[in-house]
Parts: sequence; C-alpha cells; structure tokens
Amino acid sequence: MPEVDALKAKEWEVGIYQEEIAAGQGIKIRRRPATGLPPHYVGPFEFDLQNEGNTPRNILEAIIWSKDVEVTQRKEKNPYAVLKKLLDKAPPARDFIGALKKANSRTSFPGLIAEVKKASPSRGVLRENFDPVQIAKAYEKGGAACLSVLTDEKYFQGSFENLEAIRNSGVQACDSAIEFVVDAWQIYYARIKGADAILLIAAVLPDLDIKYMIKICKLFRMTALVEVHDEREFDRVIEIEGIQLIGINNRDLETFELNIANTKKLLEGERGQKIREKGIMVVGESGLFTPADIAYVQEAGVKAVLVGESLVKQEDPSAGIAQLFGKDISL
Repeated sequence: MPEVDALKAKEWEVGIYQEEIAAGQGIKIRRRPATGLPPHYVGPFEFDLQNEGNTPRNILEAIIWSKDVEVTQRKEKNPYAVLKKLLDKAPPARDFIGALKKANSRTSFPGLIAEVKKASPSRGVLRENFDPVQIAKAYEKGGAACLSVLTDEKYFQGSFENLEAIRNSGVQACDSAIEFVVDAWQIYYARIKGADAILLIAAVLPDLDIKYMIKICKLFRMTALVEVHDEREFDRVIEIEGIQLIGINNRDLETFELNIANTKKLLEGERGQKIREKGIMVVGESGLFTPADIAYVQEAGVKAVLVGESLVKQEDPSAGIAQLFGKDISL
C-alpha cells in the first residue's frame, strides 16, 4: 500500500535525523530503527534488507535494540498511570552516594559497589548456584557499601524480581538497578521495585535524555550513576547540571576488551580538576581484579569502585572482597 510505504519511509527519515543528532554528540550506540528499513520490492514480493542500517554492530547495540522492544512491551502492560499509583507503596530511597562516602571515609579505600550478576554476554554464566539474596548478604558481610543488581534477563539472566527480593530481605546496602535505560519508564519501574539508584549510559543517551532522567531521579530521591567510556562522553557529561556520580567504564564498548588505564587517562589534567571543583564522585568500573588494580584507580582519583566478576565467581564472596582489597574491609 503506497500510504503505508510512505509512512515507513518517513519514519526511517526521522530515525536517520535522530541518529545524526546522536552522532553529533559522539554517541556510538545507535537506537533500534522503529520500523526497520523501507520495504524493497522484487516483482510481487516484499522483503527487508539485512545490512548495517538494521543490524546491531556490537554487543551493547544488540542489548539496546533488544531493550527497546522489551520496554515497549512492558509499557503496554504497565503504563505510567499504573506505575504512578504504585510509587507511594515503594520503600523509601536510601542515600547511595552517602553510603559510598561513608565507606570511603571508614576504610580509606574506594567505597565498594558489588555486582549481583549471574551471567554476562562476553563471559557467559559466571555462577551456576546463583542465589541473589545469599550473594547480597555475603557482599554486605564483606563490607560492600552498595549493591549493583543486574536486571536484564536476556543477556545477563537477571530480573527486577531479584532486586525486589534483595530489598525485601533486610539487606541494608543500597541497591542500584543496572538496567540498560532507554526510556524514563524504566526509572519509575526500578523505583517501585526498591532501587535507590539507576545506571544511565552516555554512549546510549543524548544530553537531553540524561538531563530529563536526572530530574526524575531527583524527584524520586534516587541517585543517577552516569557512565562514560571516553573523553568525548566525559566532556559531555561533566557539563550537565545535577551530575553527582560518574562511572568510568574501562571496557571498550565495541570489543569488550579491558584497560584500567582508561580511568587514569580520563581523570588527568583539566578533566580531573573539573571533577574536583564540582565535587563529583567518580566510580571505577570493570577490569578490577587485584589489590594493585584497586590501588591504581584510587591513585587516579576514584572514590568508589564497581566490581562484579571477580567477586561473584568466588565460592565465598565475603572472602573475595578481602582478597580484592588486600584487607578485611568489613565492619
């Protein structure tokens, strides 16, 4: 039908325009085309071309495209009107940054955000006997100030039910929902499930989205951990009003390779000075496996670290924390 074809073509043009805006801000991860490429005809047959325009180029892009579809479906089942009624019943948000600062002051080490994660797309299943509540309690016993709970099901075998179970178990460590946020709806949903903080990825979200989502977090008394990977993302984020917590991910977005020198590189010179002037706390993320790694990023200027794989794979995660820091940091 010509009218449908014209509509599809128009939607594709809008997608190209949005992609150009994202590219102008250095955003590497494309959002999923709403309707795919315009249809192509050969005789009486219609088909879609599979090419770079409608095929994810790397793991993170595949995750984001999957999340776009998932969130659209979830919103249909639980629209904003439903979520807003449930917000009053949610447990109060706790001070995520305050907990990290307190731990840093108490131990003289970066405050630990310990990741509750069963699997990853790059490493597969990390822990077969995965009990999120048991792991969370072990982390807290070992001295973790906060928890990072993976909620993505398809790629990380996580869930919001895991987050909710941990919050309801009596664990006092603050919870962050590590959800790949593409829509403000996810922040509402995370808050209802008990999240104290949420992750926002600068490689995925344009400045306007980050500003809007930070305002929502403040409204809910939640913390926004805004993650950057390179200089351009860092420079964008540092200028956004209301930023209090920046995570520097040492993992390359396209190859998933690790290099903890990335943290030091981003905190040198004027960038590090700006961070200090603005009073922003920096979290070192990924590639931290030994006391030497912790010491390296701490010297670079981080006040907190987010660690997952090197802890969750341990038979006793509490002992794993002591091994990671080279010292018992429990209370």
